Amino acid sequence: MANIELLGPKISKWEGFKYTNRKNDRGGPTKMGITISTWKAQGYDLDGDGDIDIYDLKLITQKDFNHILRTRWIMWKADQIKNQSVANILVDWVWGSGSWGIKIPQRILGVTQDGVVGPQTLSVLNAANQKNIFSIIRYERQKFLHNIVKNDPSQAENINGWINRLNDFKFSAA
Repeated sequence: MANIELLGPKISKWEGFKYTNRKNDRGGPTKMGITISTWKAQGYDLDGDGDIDIYDLKLITQKDFNHILRTRWIMWKADQIKNQSVANILVDWVWGSGSWGIKIPQRILGVTQDGVVGPQTLSVLNAANQKNIFSIIRYERQKFLHNIVKNDPSQAENINGWINRLNDFKFSAA
């Protein structure tokens, strides 16, 4: 079964550790790949000033990153995914795109596209040829990323980085 400890360093590699607020980043202010909206949803007022804002985001630590990663891992019930490569690419998709990283794979698997991973989604996923399903997921994610740019040309500056990140996910039968 998949192990979260093997995914964290890969996401950190692409997200970095610094606070950013890039003009064309639809996620807005971000630190360690954690957007302000994600942080607000966690409800942590790190600076204790009574609100959750970019000042709290700037205080995020590795422990906070690990907590958010765990929530994304749990969304996919990735401890129950039999192949690490498949778990990694799926959880990373949720990391970057929220529930689309579940709904689109559910469509691929031919199960209900409700954005909630349950026994049927896991059963079909684990019964599939893992190398083939990885390739299909990778292809569909790449298509998804290109559609973001097609629908919002201001995102074109991000596509090379997104594709480079996606290409860093390789299949391994182990």
